[in-house]
Amino acid sequence: MITKLSLQDDDMLDQIWRLQHIAYRLEAEIIGFYDIPPLLDTHETLKNCGEDFYGCLDDEGELLGAVATKSEAPGSLTLMRMMVHPDHFRQGIAGKLIQHVLDDHPELPLFIVSTGVKNEPAVALYHKYGFVPFDTFEVAPGVELATFHRRSGQTA
Repeated sequence: MITKLSLQDDDMLDQIWRLQHIAYRLEAEIIGFYDIPPLLDTHETLKNCGEDFYGCLDDEGELLGAVATKSEAPGSLTLMRMMVHPDHFRQGIAGKLIQHVLDDHPELPLFIVSTGVKNEPAVALYHKYGFVPFDTFEVAPGVELATFHRRSGQTA
């Protein structure tokens, strides 16, 4: 089940912080870049990031995966963070999180997400949910990020 998470709940904040450090360390290894913004977060910066978090919890309330969104421009929503605990890879959690965001905002004409070009599992996931490449840019020597857009009416 997907639920909205509260960054004001200290236990949940800690679970999100730990999950993003586990998940984004793996992405950093894949793309060869370790200054990924979520890896630089403290509990305080995470708590004040201004993003909406949705999570997949197990029956004991442990966070298995989460997505964070933010409206950066009128008419669009950016998926700022996508993370799943490695123990729960390949179980459809990331897809359920993406679908929840899409279903929760049917009025929006544009969804945006970015990931490292070398992060093939993430690129494949975004393609599966109807995101198409929009732009690529270099964030450090030899490290490229790809931005994907999904417009209204596009389907997975």
